[in-house]
Parts: sequence; structure tokens; C-alpha cells
Amino acid sequence: MKRPVHDEARELLAEADSSLLDLVDNLLNQGVVVSGDLVLGLAGVDLIYVRLSALLCASDRLFGKGAR
Repeated sequence: MKRPVHDEARELLAEADSSLLDLVDNLLNQGVVVSGDLVLGLAGVDLIYVRLSALLCASDRLFGKGAR
């Protein structure tokens, strides 16, 4: 019988001796997209709508190792 994935993930995290630096390194190697929406309104009328997106990754992942 196969164990659920979340049990395996908890086991790996419990055994892992990682730091914040390891987490940031892994995020930059894999890449992360952060996005959000902001709506400013007055009296139930939306006046300003802003959509923000940011891609966080290492530059060699974005441009390749040989690119300048």
C-alpha cells in the first residue's frame, strides 16, 4: 500500500537540516512567480485597478549560461 504524498513530505521536512539560505537557493534555481491585484474604490465604485506580477529566478535560468 502506498503512503499518501503529504506523509512523505512531512517525513522529508522533519529530517531535513535546511536553512533559509537553502530555501532561497532552491527558489531561485526553480523560479517563483508572485502576482497580486490591487483595487482602489470609493463608495462602491472601482477607480483604480493595478495588477502586479514578478518573476524571481536566477539570471542564468532566464537567459541561459552562455548569454550576456
